[in-house]
Amino acid sequence: MLPIILGSAGVGLLLLAFVLNLTRRLTESSAIYLWMNILGCLLAGIYAWVGEQYPFVVLETVWGAAAAIKLLRGSKTPPRPEAAGA
Repeated sequence: MLPIILGSAGVGLLLLAFVLNLTRRLTESSAIYLWMNILGCLLAGIYAWVGEQYPFVVLETVWGAAAAIKLLRGSKTPPRPEAAGA
């Protein structure tokens, strides 16, 4: 029962971060967004590992590592300009 709770919480965090980014409440380089991705990947990865779903373990590991690297490096590029009329 615990793995499904962890997996659900992880996927929920990932989806929430995605929706907050789409609605422009969080940017891809904000610390909160990156931490939500790191923690979500960790929890979803544990669930995948327990379920022996190794392709998803790889996916979550790479996704979480990319978020961690971006968090550690910080945002070195200026934000991209908004498209005209968007």
